Amino acid sequence: MEYKKTYRPAKGYTSISKIGESSLKILEFGMVELWAGDSTQLNTGENETAFIILGGHATFAFGETVWENVGGRRSVFEGKAHSVYLPRHTQVTISTKEHVKIAVCGTPLDEDTQPQILNPDQVNVSMLGVQPWERETHFIVDGRSNAKRLTIGEAFVTPGNWAGFPPHKHDTDAMPAEGVLEEIYYFLFQPEQGFAIQRMYTKDGEIDKTYTVEQDDLVEFPKGYHTTVGAPGYNTYFLWLMTGEHQGFYRINDPDHDWVSAVENLIKKNR
Repeated sequence: MEYKKTYRPAKGYTSISKIGESSLKILEFGMVELWAGDSTQLNTGENETAFIILGGHATFAFGETVWENVGGRRSVFEGKAHSVYLPRHTQVTISTKEHVKIAVCGTPLDEDTQPQILNPDQVNVSMLGVQPWERETHFIVDGRSNAKRLTIGEAFVTPGNWAGFPPHKHDTDAMPAEGVLEEIYYFLFQPEQGFAIQRMYTKDGEIDKTYTVEQDDLVEFPKGYHTTVGAPGYNTYFLWLMTGEHQGFYRINDPDHDWVSAVENLIKKNR
């Protein structure tokens, strides 16, 4: 099975990873891209849905509610995200006066929730790891939001650094250490011709993939360990979105490489 996909820029909404047409069972991903004067309509269907504005501003209109000019950064490399969270069964019209690019992240939910704007001041920032496996992580949608299953964030990896090392997984119900969580990474680079290497594997060899990922590529993780390294000279960004029965960051490291965590803790202790 192919776990890597690519978004080809197009006006309106583009479905990229859809339940029933991908390796994932409960996680969907698409992109809204509009130019000045454009608009598009979406229905969230059975999904709770988060709209992460990657760049530009957009107006969201649903029911009797209009949220105007949501956004702030020109690209993901210029600040924290503005986002919109919408419940299932919501018909929304998205319009803009400029170019805007919005990641659309959804997962089925069997309850009604409340819509919400998530502003940059609600984004939690953490530095994970140490060089050369260090990245800045922004937590956007999690248990602090109105979302019940989605967990979404952004990772910023400086040139030549790894992210998510030691390799980790979240495909076994062994709470609270590990939960069953499907995930997607969506990649962007600065400059745009950059690339990264994405590895995913299972111990039994069922999955063993190493992908070169470039601008607008994404990788689905139905299960298995995964880790990423960016090319020297390029800033690597990836949007990560997860869903499962347990909302949150429940994962374990590959025991063959977990000794690196002890090195990380020692370096942090001696700083």
